[in-house]
Amino acid sequence: MKNYLLAISIIFLSFNSLIAQDDLLSELEADVKEESYEQPAFKAMKIGNLQSTKVASKGDLYMYVSHRFGTLKDGLTTFFGFDNANTKIQLVYGVFDNIQVGLARESIRQTYSAHVKAKLKSQTKDFPVNVTGYVTTNIRTDIRKEQYPFLKFGDRMSYAAQLLISRRFSNNFSFELAPTFVRQNLVLEPFQKHNQIALGAGGRMKVSKRMSVNVDYVYNFSRHKNSIYNNPLTFGLDIETGGHVFQLLFSNAQSTNEPGFISNAEGKWFEDVFFGFNIVRVF
Repeated sequence: MKNYLLAISIIFLSFNSLIAQDDLLSELEADVKEESYEQPAFKAMKIGNLQSTKVASKGDLYMYVSHRFGTLKDGLTTFFGFDNANTKIQLVYGVFDNIQVGLARESIRQTYSAHVKAKLKSQTKDFPVNVTGYVTTNIRTDIRKEQYPFLKFGDRMSYAAQLLISRRFSNNFSFELAPTFVRQNLVLEPFQKHNQIALGAGGRMKVSKRMSVNVDYVYNFSRHKNSIYNNPLTFGLDIETGGHVFQLLFSNAQSTNEPGFISNAEGKWFEDVFFGFNIVRVF
């Protein structure tokens, strides 16, 4: 527990210094207007690990840089996991109104991924929720023929499909449900199923004009009781600083790809927790 408290103190002191240097923040605070419930339920495209219903506008290019460090329990030996980072770089582009595409590469399992995300319906006075569809394809490149002589290209593939349903209940609170299907062509755990059904849930609570506390959780109905993996639970803090969104996260999953964290969350809360962050920049 002392390790967790020390790590949290270091992290928040660092980011408080970063925010204090951002001259844009004071200008933005002065321009904030009263928000309508019909505005997007979430400021970022992810709540924590879970996708949100936000979709890039036509012509907008986003760059996501995501880090998930090693377990905090190793303490100063790995500087609270900073020596064992998983890094993901992703480009997202709004090709049409309410439709985006994205390409990414994650270092854990040397995974390449592509996705399509489409806003199907927006919350209005006449319609109570936002509805977005999300589909992703992943290619794992770390496994070798030397290890698995009968390995085929298709064995490297995994997929996820989600229906994201959110509602902005007030200016301060939004909530989302995410029915999910995951397909892994190659499973290395005896009890793990190729086809998996899961349900995600997440929420955002504003604590100031430019900060919010986020939580998301995914329950995998297809996980065997003897599985070595766990359901992913993520706590986060969003900080908006004019053109950027910083997301500070604590999770029991190190991967940020849907098949990775939904199927293979390796940690247990209060035992193996991973600190991470997302930096989002829109052009």
